[in-house]
Amino acid sequence: MTLIDILIHLLNFAAPAAAVAMMVSIGSHFWMQKPEFRHILWHVLAINFIVCLGALIVGLWVFGRDGKMLTYFGMALACGSSQWVLGRHWRT
Repeated sequence: MTLIDILIHLLNFAAPAAAVAMMVSIGSHFWMQKPEFRHILWHVLAINFIVCLGALIVGLWVFGRDGKMLTYFGMALACGSSQWVLGRHWRT
């Protein structure tokens, strides 16, 4: 396996995390923004991406392979939870 192949595999592994983090961050920035609490969109996107990638790595470690639906469910749950914490939505 060449270096290019390894890079392509890593990018394909991280692509779902990037997509979910981008959708959640941009969606919450436009629709669920509290006026008294504003983050920079790139910071929120980076934190959500790291959380999603961590969930994918945990799923790979637990199941021994990637692409399991339970892993993607855990990634979506982790990303939604991190966005909830970042937006301080427990203070309603």
